[in-house]
Amino acid sequence: MAEELQSNQRHENAGFEREDMGARNVYAFLIALALIGVLVHFVVKGMYGFMDSYDKAHQPPASPLATATETAKPPQASIPEKFPLPRLETNERLEIKDFRTQEEQSLNSYGWVDQPNGVVRIPIERAMQLLAERGLPTRPQVGTVPPSPVNVAKEAAERSDTSRKQRTKE
Repeated sequence: MAEELQSNQRHENAGFEREDMGARNVYAFLIALALIGVLVHFVVKGMYGFMDSYDKAHQPPASPLATATETAKPPQASIPEKFPLPRLETNERLEIKDFRTQEEQSLNSYGWVDQPNGVVRIPIERAMQLLAERGLPTRPQVGTVPPSPVNVAKEAAERSDTSRKQRTKE
């Protein structure tokens, strides 16, 4: 009976595929894929070129309210005058370079911040030197009398008066 089961389970066409796919078929598929990709690229490029030329040819006429200078200028030239800050960046590298140059100049030079109120800016190196000499301002301890503003201003003026220091050294 075991032999009958084994013979019934066998199939005449049972086995495995004797032929694998060859390398030639794989290469043919890859070459066809590359050719189709190149073809699609040129078709899409042609479509965009056609749509761009069609759009340029069918531009509506300029508004009669537009001034002659606005129509003569390229669109990018008039944007800074029309829109308030902040604006979109048009040339990121140039704008960040200009911004960094301006920041370096303001960090390393003297200048007025608020002239009517007497507020100035000093170079950062000088500010660090003054901070190292004078220290940071501190809060007075509880129970102590704070120094008078007149004496504090006088002491600060004496510390920053370089001409007096030079006279005492001589």
